[in-house]
Amino acid sequence: TCGEAIAQPDQARVGGRCMGLDGAMRRCLIVDDSEVIRRVARRIIEGLNFTVDEAGDGRQALDHCRGGMPEAILLDWSMPNMDGLEFLRALRSETNGRQPVVVFCSSENDPEEIAEAIRSGADEFIMKPFDSDIVTSKFADAGLI
Repeated sequence: TCGEAIAQPDQARVGGRCMGLDGAMRRCLIVDDSEVIRRVARRIIEGLNFTVDEAGDGRQALDHCRGGMPEAILLDWSMPNMDGLEFLRALRSETNGRQPVVVFCSSENDPEEIAEAIRSGADEFIMKPFDSDIVTSKFADAGLI
């Protein structure tokens, strides 16, 4: 985490911002086919001092990750081309694919669906619609802030 006691050796708090030791702000990839959801999530996550990148589906997200793994991924379930579960399984099989913290989000609250996401490699799960408090809480639970 990037709290008072630094638990991750590659992180430090600089000027109140959580950053890698190389001085770069940490990155979060938001993966959702809704531009509105991406815009709302961007505002929230940038407020947590992350640099944000976006992808509209799982294929775009996988291409992005192959170019450099982010520290966090906020991942929608239902998307065209490659859904969130397919992306997550593909991500976790990539080199360094276990590195990003993945927070899965869905409008479904089926316990079996949530369990499937966790079994497939999600670190946290949030329900849509979400707000700043929910995202902040889940990022904190996952050790991102």
